[in-house]
Amino acid sequence: MIPGPPRGAAVASAGVSKGYDDRVRIRYQAPAGAPARPARPARPADPYGQDILSTPRPRKQIPEVPAVVDVVAEDSASGFCGAVVVCTSTAVTLEDRKGNRRVFPLEPARFLIDGEPVTLVRPAAAAAAPVKSASGSRAVAGLRARTARAARIWVEGIHDAALIERVWGHDLRVEGIVVEPIDGLDNLPAAVAEFRPAADRRLGVLADHLVAGSKESRIAVQVTSPHVLITGHPYIDVWEAVRPESVGIRAWPSVPRGVDWKTGVCAALGISDTAVMWGRVNGAVGSYRDLATPLITAVERLIDFVTEQ
Repeated sequence: MIPGPPRGAAVASAGVSKGYDDRVRIRYQAPAGAPARPARPARPADPYGQDILSTPRPRKQIPEVPAVVDVVAEDSASGFCGAVVVCTSTAVTLEDRKGNRRVFPLEPARFLIDGEPVTLVRPAAAAAAPVKSASGSRAVAGLRARTARAARIWVEGIHDAALIERVWGHDLRVEGIVVEPIDGLDNLPAAVAEFRPAADRRLGVLADHLVAGSKESRIAVQVTSPHVLITGHPYIDVWEAVRPESVGIRAWPSVPRGVDWKTGVCAALGISDTAVMWGRVNGAVGSYRDLATPLITAVERLIDFVTEQ
């Protein structure tokens, strides 16, 4: 019997390696129980890349925009454009001018605002109620809205009502006062007569552009009931009562006479749609500090008047 090679010795392969003319390929066989041969370390990556002189192109930062109610955005995939009405942790609901609603996922860079890509995100949860309300009054903890009084506050439009709610909403719920938009003052005398104000049914009216000689001032003097108070501010539109620095502009643009004020403002600021600008204005108001003094004074007078016993 021919003895085999000792354990741990090199063993000749049964075959012949190609490219090594008649040379026998040798394979190392480790002794039993010996540690395995360490693996060859991987070749380190080239720290300089393919071109050591090239400058990496910075990635464009896509801004994140909170999907608060009334912010207008366009879905880049479908072209559907509308205002935010609902936002959850994973999706946002947009409503267009015709009242059509569609739900879209909150995906990065999916939406456009003013033609620029943005990432809509769920707004941060509201903080706990502060000691002071947005109007500066003392906040009532655990407030349950009071049953509505017969008294009312009328405003010209829904934007006036929305801004009053943002600042004085807490106060109005404490007092049980309802704010109603009446779509302008043209029919004010007839509307007041129909309301039938009385000592226990007072009426306050907030008028835009209430200055000497204006159409609004001429209408206001036609209402003579002692149970009605008409106050106002000097601005053509309630937007202008929001401090420009809060909106992020130096000043409100001057709009020529005969041009719709909101349309003229948007054109001067390069905003494509009044709905987009309204979302910006509305979102800029967090407290009375974001409003001009004439509007603050007018609203405070109305609340005091309609709640007077």
